[in-house]
Amino acid sequence: MIIELADCERLLLEEIGRPELKRADIAQTYALTLKSSERERVNWAKVNLAIITRWSKSGLHWIKQQAWSGKCFHYPHPPSRTRE
Repeated sequence: MIIELADCERLLLEEIGRPELKRADIAQTYALTLKSSERERVNWAKVNLAIITRWSKSGLHWIKQQAWSGKCFHYPHPPSRTRE
């Protein structure tokens, strides 16, 4: 199955920069991007560096593990809060 997201790299970087979003949120977008036809055009080094900068190398490992395994979709996590 192919999931189509528009401008995946921009979306990932934007979400990584939103403080209210958690690693689980990013893992879902990361997973969808991996299945997207745009995955070959994503600058993964840039995305991964943004994740490391925000969380850590172990945070990147956790996000990748969740995304590649699909576990990021198998448990409910509370919706992210929006700032007012």
